[in-house]
Amino acid sequence: MKSDTFLSPKVLEVARLATEAAAFACYDWIGKGDEKAADHAAVVAMREMLNSLDISARIVIGEGERDEAPMLFIGEELGLGGDALDIAVDPLEGTTICANGMQNSIAVMAIAGKGSLLHAPDVYMQKIAIGPNLPDNVVDLDERTEVNIRNLAKAKKKDVSDIVACVLKRPRHEEMIAKIRETGARVHMIGDGDVSAAIATTICSAGVDIYMGSGGAPEGVLTAAALSCTGGFLQGRLLFASKEQEEYAKRLGINDMHRKYGISDMVQSDVVFGMTGVTDGWLVDGVRVEAASKQSNTLIMHRGSGLISKVHNRYLAQS
Repeated sequence: MKSDTFLSPKVLEVARLATEAAAFACYDWIGKGDEKAADHAAVVAMREMLNSLDISARIVIGEGERDEAPMLFIGEELGLGGDALDIAVDPLEGTTICANGMQNSIAVMAIAGKGSLLHAPDVYMQKIAIGPNLPDNVVDLDERTEVNIRNLAKAKKKDVSDIVACVLKRPRHEEMIAKIRETGARVHMIGDGDVSAAIATTICSAGVDIYMGSGGAPEGVLTAAALSCTGGFLQGRLLFASKEQEEYAKRLGINDMHRKYGISDMVQSDVVFGMTGVTDGWLVDGVRVEAASKQSNTLIMHRGSGLISKVHNRYLAQS
């Protein structure tokens, strides 16, 4: 692992300001059924905020390639000049959640020193995540589902029947879900939002013991940034559907297509993670907008200092 850069306190504020701006921009689209409009509003707001700050930021995980995404594309450089930073962003994680007014839609960002974040292509990633303070090798991506569940129960000193596995509700996960249930464990299925789901394994009140299954690889890097700060565990492996995807991964510097990535492989130095709630969720409440004020709730984490902080801001309407 690269030596920690111990990112300056200013970087914590960058993460808060950018995710907060994106979350507020989504408010008008919560429950309106228009995913694209909500995502566009978040992207525009986050980009405008980042361009107003004294940083030299490069997007390593964003909204797509330059030709596919008008804003926050991979490789885009933002800011007025200053600290050289690599940034992974998802201005609206859970576009469908936001559009349907459901829980756990967030604006999220990870910030690290230059060259510290895995340039994950926009493909699927097989993932397994658990919380902190557990022995090494309790679970493993290459182990059978039922063995992981039983080993986790033993390590947490819980009955298997009390273990809750969070899984994206997708046809590709049906066999895995069946195996989880065969052990006697419980399954909490979600429609979207696997960043929040994986981080929830580190929060006792969320009631999630393990996150399993495949989701977006860019979201996997964002999750690794968060779990790097909390001491959680994550493994991931890129899943390629075509030779074209593999060739694209090679252009990003990925040569081992079957590699099993740990947190230190995806986040190689000090990191700041920030997420602001768009809708209420496991980790933070959503934004509130009224005639006289607007309110936000942001979770900020910094590995270098051990900071895990929830920030509630209320802004009075300007007369």
